[in-house]
Amino acid sequence: MPPTLTYPGVYIEELPSGVHTITGVATSIAAFVGWAPQGSVTKAVMVESWSDFAREFGGLSSGSYLGYAVNQFFANGGQQAYIVRLVANATDTPTATIFAATAKGIVSTLTLFATSPGQWGNNLLITVMPSTLDPTRFSVQVQLVSGAQKITVENFANLSVSPTDPQYVVNVIDNESDYITFLDPTISLPPPPPPPALPGATASANLGTSTVGRDGDVLVPVAPGGNFELALLPLTGQGGIYLLDNVDIFNLLCVPAETDEATVKALQTYCKGKRAFYIVDPPKLTKIANLTASGPVGAAGLSVIGPDAEYAAFYFPWVSAPDPLASNRPNLFPPCGFVAGVYASTDSSRGVWKAPAGVDASLTGEMGLQYVLSDLQNGDLNIKAINCLREFKVYGDVVWGARTLAGDNQAGSQWKYVPIRRLALFLESSLYNGTQWVVFEPNDERLWGQIRMNVGTFMQGLFLQGAFQGTSPQQAYFVKCDAENNPQSSIDMGIVNVLVGFAPLYPAEFVVIQIQQIAGQLQA
Repeated sequence: MPPTLTYPGVYIEELPSGVHTITGVATSIAAFVGWAPQGSVTKAVMVESWSDFAREFGGLSSGSYLGYAVNQFFANGGQQAYIVRLVANATDTPTATIFAATAKGIVSTLTLFATSPGQWGNNLLITVMPSTLDPTRFSVQVQLVSGAQKITVENFANLSVSPTDPQYVVNVIDNESDYITFLDPTISLPPPPPPPALPGATASANLGTSTVGRDGDVLVPVAPGGNFELALLPLTGQGGIYLLDNVDIFNLLCVPAETDEATVKALQTYCKGKRAFYIVDPPKLTKIANLTASGPVGAAGLSVIGPDAEYAAFYFPWVSAPDPLASNRPNLFPPCGFVAGVYASTDSSRGVWKAPAGVDASLTGEMGLQYVLSDLQNGDLNIKAINCLREFKVYGDVVWGARTLAGDNQAGSQWKYVPIRRLALFLESSLYNGTQWVVFEPNDERLWGQIRMNVGTFMQGLFLQGAFQGTSPQQAYFVKCDAENNPQSSIDMGIVNVLVGFAPLYPAEFVVIQIQQIAGQLQA
């Protein structure tokens, strides 16, 4: 808006530049799904270290690969992960009702839940203590009981039973406690609890006195009954993998040891809708000969290549690593946690356009591989879109393959290679987020010019980082948004069309060195 011109002189007016910076999205936020003894069952929880996972979900658990995979992810370079906890129907939440007499002889009751289902909460002792300084205040203490030892883990003082008070006990506990809550943690939107009466005497109760916490069955992939798969992909479309619908973005999906063919194919389709990439584990007992003959297969020996196979990659074999729950004796683990960490490390050091494979893609925390593959065995598997983990004397155990599940030589897919598929996903998500400002703008040449400038600037930045083929921007990418691809018919329908093309970098999968003998020169 120009200023009102009233006096003779110079007026300064700031003009909008039309620049809307497009920022690249994250590329290596992983999502892990599996059984754990504690943790939220109504939302996907972000963890940024192994200690975060151990605190929220209980660390390693016998019979479940989830904790091991998350640990291996962080050990190999991962930095952020969402955790989806699956539980059996028989899992109960520990609850306790604390009864305390008030000054007027009324019984004050505080019904508290553990913050998540499972028997872990049965070890919590809750104590309510009236304040000696203010009769309208009280405190709540949370202790962890281990045998005869009691460790105070939380203490909330100066609490009130008035809903309008800033120290209202329900709000303080629900928002600040890591161990207890007034709301049933198994219900996404539980009703608010009624205000409790003011306690007038000290009272204690163990969680689990009203309802005993139980873990239920440990859910294991491809077990009889299919309970893991039912919890993973519930028929209601709520819970399980669908908790990831509520997160802003995740890039890598890991379901450790999941090898059921129908489930693996369904997860490929789910990743397509979320612009994510699925790292598929092989069956633990599969043989090299089986994969050579049939290609990537699941537990029943059937193919795991689905219609959306370009959104997944298959890695073989399992990895031997020390098991802390078995006195660090070696045990076999699915490769997805290791590989997801290598993806994250490669993205950080080189970029998403670099194949997460090669001599720099070494595994950390392993003791060996289930099978030591030869070059010929690797060759037979590679052409069938099976990425191998290899052992080299100089470099150790490394990821030695970069093909998607659509990378079989006979498929001829344009999404044959992992880095090309993931680079396209990165571009799609970044441009989707970075062009939201376009919606409802006047659809004319001025808008098209702004789009070309902003998207072009983003693509040029990637070109300078080495993300595309070519020695010039014209060879590397193009952005088209003009009257040719935006005819009047599109404008009348409120549509603006933007075409972005890029020349991907193909990994040097085969290196051919030719040696020729030069004949000696004869004297003339």
